[in-house]
Amino acid sequence: MFYLPATRALVPDGWVAIGLMASQILLLVFCWLNRHLAGVGLLAIGLALNLLVIATNGGLMPISPQTASHLIPEKLLQTLQVGGRFGYGKDILLLPEKTNLAWLSDCFLTPAWLSHPIAFSLGDILISAGAFWVMATQGKSWRLHKENKDIS
Repeated sequence: MFYLPATRALVPDGWVAIGLMASQILLLVFCWLNRHLAGVGLLAIGLALNLLVIATNGGLMPISPQTASHLIPEKLLQTLQVGGRFGYGKDILLLPEKTNLAWLSDCFLTPAWLSHPIAFSLGDILISAGAFWVMATQGKSWRLHKENKDIS
């Protein structure tokens, strides 16, 4: 709701923080219920790391002005207030020395040669790896099931 152009300007920052943390908690519940699947543990660790850094920094994912400077023009960055929300996304602009668990924040960047720069966290890396693992192994199980069904 806070990414959609029709609603993002209407959602107060406090609601964004609550929604973001609630969604992380619901995803962790999903992981617990599906803990028997390969890769879900890694996915859950990534979600827990993101929830930890978000919860200890006021409910939004911290991003430093230095990292943000790679994502938007410097002129636009100068109009943003440190401690305020970074655009309409899930991030809050914080100085690294004012960030709890800064090493878990959105501090990594996609390579410069990619056309669309993106900041991401260690938790995001683990979430992606876990999700890929889940999809790769579940697809294999489905193929095996289908092959066994075709044989009989």
